[in-house]
Formats: sequence, C-alpha cells, structure tokens
Amino acid sequence: MRSFATFLMGCHFLVPGVVGSEGLESAEVPKRPNIVFILADDVSPEMFSCYNPESPARTPHIDALAARGTAFRTCFSAASCGPSRALLMTGVYGNRTGVFANDIWAFQSKTKLFNEQVSWAKELRDAGYATAIAGKWHCGREVPWSEQVGFQQYCLWETDDRIERLFGAAAAGEGAESCRYWNSPTIENGKKLPSDETVYGPDVRCDFLLRFMEEQSRAGRPFLAYWPSVLPHGPIMRTPDSAPPSFLGRLWPFGESDDRSTDEAFVEMVEYLDKLVGRVIDHTKELGVYDSTYFIFASDNGTANFAKNRGVEEGVRVPYIIAGPGILQRGFTEELTDFSDIAPTLLEIAGIASDPASGRDGKSQWPYLTGEASTHRDWIYGYAGPVQVFRTKDYLLEARSPLYGQPEGRMYFTKGSKNRADYVEVTDEDPGHAVARGRFDQLIAGLGPHLDVTHPFWKSKPGREWLRQNPSLDELAEKQLYASPGSVPLTRRGGRPVPLAALRPGGE
Repeated sequence: MRSFATFLMGCHFLVPGVVGSEGLESAEVPKRPNIVFILADDVSPEMFSCYNPESPARTPHIDALAARGTAFRTCFSAASCGPSRALLMTGVYGNRTGVFANDIWAFQSKTKLFNEQVSWAKELRDAGYATAIAGKWHCGREVPWSEQVGFQQYCLWETDDRIERLFGAAAAGEGAESCRYWNSPTIENGKKLPSDETVYGPDVRCDFLLRFMEEQSRAGRPFLAYWPSVLPHGPIMRTPDSAPPSFLGRLWPFGESDDRSTDEAFVEMVEYLDKLVGRVIDHTKELGVYDSTYFIFASDNGTANFAKNRGVEEGVRVPYIIAGPGILQRGFTEELTDFSDIAPTLLEIAGIASDPASGRDGKSQWPYLTGEASTHRDWIYGYAGPVQVFRTKDYLLEARSPLYGQPEGRMYFTKGSKNRADYVEVTDEDPGHAVARGRFDQLIAGLGPHLDVTHPFWKSKPGREWLRQNPSLDELAEKQLYASPGSVPLTRRGGRPVPLAALRPGGE
C-alpha cells in the first residue's frame, strides 16, 4: 500500500469556497500532506479524558483526535524532558546518543547530538517542507534553527540570560523574567517579542503557528508545524480563562502538591492546552487544509511530582495520538510504540526516504496505522537516567539499574492489562516466565551499556561533576526506582547502589 503522502505527490488540486481568517477564498492543497505535531509538557495520559473518563480535566479536542485516528494506550518515552526530546528528534535511544537524563549528557551529546544523529526536521526541510517550531526546545545546546536541526522559523520561550547569550544584550532587554506563562520571554525569528504581565506566553506561540500555517497554505507549500508546548509544566498558574489581575494572584498553589492531577489550576492548564489544540485544528479547516493534514499529539513524560523522572512504567508512559488521511479510525489500540518510532513515521508520511546513515532504532507506524499490517512492535523501551524500563504485550520489566543495585529490575506478568493493580510480580522461583526473562536479557544486551559502573561517562569531566553533586545515590535510587506515595505499592528489594568510589578514576 502506498502512503497517502506518496499518492499526493502526483496530485495538485484546489479546495474551493473555504474562507479563512483574512478572507482566503481558496486554499491550494500541497502536493504532500502537512504535519502538525503537538507535544505537551510533563503530563501523564490519565489527565486526558479520552484516556481516562474519570479525569477532572475535560479535553474534547484531543479526544476528537483520538476518535478520528489511532491512540496508543501504551507509548514509552524517556522520563524527563531532555532525553525524551532527543529521542523524539533523532529516533535513537539514549544508550547510543548519550542523552540519559536532564543532567546526564554523555559522549559530549549536549553539543554533538545533531552532528552525530540526523534530525527529521532537517530531512523534511531538505525535501521541500516549510518547517517551524513554537514553544520549548530543551534539546541540547544546538539551536533548533541551525542547519543541523532544520527548523526555518521559530517562536520559543527562552530565559532572558539565554536570549542575551544567543542574540546579545540588546535583544534580551532589561530584567531577568523567565516565566514560561505570564510576561514570558519569547524569541521569534531572532527578535524578542514585547511582553508584559497581561500577555500569556502559550497564546503568543500558538498565534505564531497559526500565522505560519496560513502563510504556507497560501503559498501552496507543505508544512511541518512542531509545537512543543510549555503547558502544563510547572509553575502551576492560572490561565487567561480565570486569571486575576495581579501576577502573584495567578500563582496556584504556592506549595508543591504530591499529586498535581488533583490541583484545580493544573486541571485548568490541561484544559487550556486542549483549547489551544482546538484553535489549531479549526484553523486548518478555515484554511482548507484539514483533510490533507496529519495531527500528532503526545507528551514528553509523566506528570511531575509523582511520575516524571521515575524509572517505572508511570514515568515513561505517555499519550500518543495520530490522526490524518489514510489512518484507520481505530480509536484506542493495545499495540505498543515508543518515541523512537516517531522519526521514521514522519518521514514515511511525508514520502521521504530515510537517511541510511541515521541508524535509527525505531520502526515506522505507517503500515499498522493504515491497516497494511495487523501489528506494530513486540517490545518498547524507556529510561530515567540510569534506570531502564521495557514492555512487551504481556510483561513489564522496570526499575532495572545496576548502578542502583538492581541489575535484575522488577518483572511483572501483566496479563495484557494496562492496570497495575492486575499485574503479578515474577520472581526467580517462577520458571514459567523464563522465556520472557530471557527475551528481556537479550534486549538489554543488544542496547549496550546503560550507565553501569563501567560506563565511560563516569570518567569524563561532566561525569565527575555529576558524582560530586550527587554524593548519595541512595536518595536518587529511592526516587527513581519506586512509585510516588499514594501509588500502588512496589516491592522494595535489598540491593544497594554501587559505592561512589567504584565510579571514580582509580577507585578514589
């Protein structure tokens, strides 16, 4: 079966009679489809009402995408922003890129990531797509508008000090405001936008994307609009739908909650994200390109305070929804996918042959999405710093970390369920699960070292600095190997993290 993108490459036609926001009378359908990729920030699947009907947040526009296309109940990312976005942009797992955690970038990957890995944005740009990014980058030191990354236009939240480093003091202006929401420093195509306490940053970045889509639609160019939104990442603040006049009054709550999903303002932030998603979808309809546009919605990692940065399933499981021409309206699927699959899927949608030098770890979802294949993948993978998480349809291996004294991890027979309460923990005394355990061992060996005691990161300058700043691995292990208070209890094992002396050069 040919992809819809391949089919469109041979077509060129008009959609008449569609009036846009500035009186656009007709929109020329691109020879190749458009792609709108929306990435939420720090939010678990259960916050969206399509994934969890009992969620306090109502998300009708995201729900509609799930009903129109395919929504994966189980998609794995990495458990924090940096490694999740590095995996998304390259399709290569952290074992090879070196991006393990926000504070662990091995192999000089913070500066070399896009010199040694291929960005799908660059490949789409080189194939004739107009490319734009709006929101939050957080993917190493390489800027997204560089030649290596490939975004031609951008509208990004940045701190004033970073704007000064990139563009000079004149661009940064006065003050050191860095809030991603109200009076948010935003740099758009080389210029800092004016702002004050009445301006809501997510609205500004959404408006930019709407203008970009309209500009490209008028010109008849296919576009990629990548929107890694800052919503609903902390700080928890009121949105324009309920914000009081004062800046301090918009902060809510003043303390950190153990479970943000019950916070009134966090729920409102999730709902406001859905509202902005609706604006984007509606605009493609106004421009007459809705029927030739693919929409992807995902999140970078689980919700902060109880899932983010934890090497358990809740930390790496994220929503993933894709809808567009040719994609079956399956609604929810029990097939598995992870973030390494995004790059090859985007390229196949666009009708672009993948760079053979990319060495990507993922598999295109396109055959499954269109019905050409009845299944997608047998296993998926996520990670949180030195902790690994694997999943097959019937088994879960989580909290595996030789560094933290858990080289075997915790293995569960899931019985095909997505409810942790149904899982049965597998022990060494359960010989009936030996084949599944052997399969996980093969996957671990095939991926290569994952920050074990022999990993070269610990002998590098950043590695030595990390060890200096983290003198107690016990505290990190307690956070990253177990679920948060109030979650389903997880078995504590007797293993202890390796002594720090074993990681220092010469055993010092």
